[in-house]
Amino acid sequence: MSRARLALAAGAFLAIAPARAEPFKCPHVGGDFVFGQEANTDTLDQMTSPAISTRNIAMNIYESLMTRDENNHPILELAAAMDESPDQLTYTFKLRQGIRFHNGKPMTSADVAASFDRYAKVGSQRSILDNVDRWDTPDPATFVIHMKTVQPTFIEALSSFSVPIVIIPSESRDVPAQQLTRPVGTGPYEFMEAVPGSMVKLKRYENYRPNTSFQDRTGLGGYKQACFDTVTFRIVTEPGARVAGLRSGELQGVEDVPAGAVAELTADKAISVLPLNNWWIQIATPNVSNPPTDNLLVRKAIQAALDMDEIMGAASDGNYRLNVGFQYPGQPGYTDAGKQTYNQHNPDLAKKYLAEAGYQGEPVVLLTNQDYQPMYNAALAVQQELQAVGINAQMTVVDWPASIRMARDSTEGWNLRFTGWGTQPALGALATMRLLVQPNAAYRPKDGKDDPDILAAWNGMNMLPTPEGRQKAFAAMQRLVLDRVYALPFGALTKVQAVRSNVGGFVPFRIPRMANVWFDH
Repeated sequence: MSRARLALAAGAFLAIAPARAEPFKCPHVGGDFVFGQEANTDTLDQMTSPAISTRNIAMNIYESLMTRDENNHPILELAAAMDESPDQLTYTFKLRQGIRFHNGKPMTSADVAASFDRYAKVGSQRSILDNVDRWDTPDPATFVIHMKTVQPTFIEALSSFSVPIVIIPSESRDVPAQQLTRPVGTGPYEFMEAVPGSMVKLKRYENYRPNTSFQDRTGLGGYKQACFDTVTFRIVTEPGARVAGLRSGELQGVEDVPAGAVAELTADKAISVLPLNNWWIQIATPNVSNPPTDNLLVRKAIQAALDMDEIMGAASDGNYRLNVGFQYPGQPGYTDAGKQTYNQHNPDLAKKYLAEAGYQGEPVVLLTNQDYQPMYNAALAVQQELQAVGINAQMTVVDWPASIRMARDSTEGWNLRFTGWGTQPALGALATMRLLVQPNAAYRPKDGKDDPDILAAWNGMNMLPTPEGRQKAFAAMQRLVLDRVYALPFGALTKVQAVRSNVGGFVPFRIPRMANVWFDH
C-alpha cells in the first residue's frame, strides 16, 4: 500500500465521521471502570501471545507504529508519516514527537528498533518480518525498514493487531519471551497492578500524548484520551456471575453475555446490550505431530463425523451461523473453497476412514477449557459425536492459560485443541492464515516444518503482485487446510457485550477499548 493509498484509507473513515470543531474531550473524568473479562490471561507480554484475553488488556497499554481504523484500514499510530520508496523496497517512518513511555522516557527510533529486534526473536507471529532485510535509525526521529523483495502485503501485515509489534523501551530488548511482567508502553492507560487469576488494574497515564492527526478514536488508533482514573479487568469466568455483577453494578461492563440472559438484560433500563456479529470462528486445531491425529485418515474421520449445527448450538445456545472456512460472508476475501469437507455429518464415511487408517481405539485427547464456555461446550458435543463413530475421545480440561501453554510448548498430551479465531478473521485472510504457518502453526506440523504446499500458497498470498492472484492463493490455501484437516472450523459465533447505561462512549470492537469511554453523571 503506497503512502497515497494509506492517506486515503485513513481519510475514508474520517470523511464519514461526524464533523468536530475540536478533538474529543472527556465529558467526565474520574472513577474506576470495572470490566468483567471471561478468561484469565497467560501473560501481558503482548509480543508473545495471540490470546484474546491478553490483547483485551495489553492493547490499552501498548501502541504500534501502525494499526487499523474502525473500518479495518491501516492507519499511522506512533508514526507521524510513512514514505514508501518508488521501488517499494524501503519504508521510512517519521515518528511522532513528544511521546513518552509510562516510565517517563522519551520514545525515539532506538526504542522502535529494539522493539523490532525483540519481536524478530520472540514474537509469536515473527514471520511478519521474514521478508525484511534490515532496519536502521538514521536519526532519533526516523526508522527505516528495508525489504528483501517487493511485498505488496507488508503494510497490511505490519498494521495488524493480531499479535502486533508493540513499541517498548529499548532496555527491554533482551527480555525473554513471556517475561515482560510489568508492561511499559505509550498508551493512554498504564499498568498498575495484577493479581493472577483475579484482576489486572490500569490507571490513566497523565503524560499521554494523543495523536492530533485525528479528532476521535478510530479502531485501535486515532485521538485517544483516558477518561477513567482506573480500569479494572476482573476475571469472571462464570457467565451467570458476569450477568449478576452487571445487574448489581459491581461490574460496569462485560465482554460476554450468555444468550439466555440477553432478553432480561435488554429489558433492564440500567443496562445497554451491545451485540457484535461474527465475533469469532469456533474452531478446533488437530495436532499432526501426535498419534493418532498424525494420520490424515484419522483426521478425515473426525472431520466426516461432525455435525456443525449440533456443535455450534451447544457452543452458543443457538446464537450462531454456519460458516465455511476462515473469513465471513461479506468480507472481501471470503471464499467457500473446500466446502465439500464441511459439515458432512456422515458416520458411515467416518467409520470407513477409521478402518482404512487401521485405527485401534487409541485415545484422541480433546484439549479445552472452562474459562470460555463456548469452547468447553463445543468440545463436549464433539466428544459425543466422535465416540458415536468409535473414536476413543477423551477430554482434558484446564484453564485458558494452561491450554495456551500446552498447545504452544508441547506436541504431546493432546490431539485436538478447542479455541476461537476472532480478531484474525476480522483483520482479513492474511492475519488468519498466518496462524497456520511457522513459527507457531496451530496444527503443529511434524518436526516444526511447514507443509510445502501450504507454504507455497501462503507465499502467494503475500507476494503475488495482484489482488486477484493473492485471493486465488488464499482460496488454494483454505482448500488445502480443509482437505488435509489442519483445522476444523465449526461456524461463526455472535458475541453480546453489555455496559451499564451510565457508561458513555463504549462501542463493541475486537478489543474492549477503554480510551474515550466515560461515566455519565
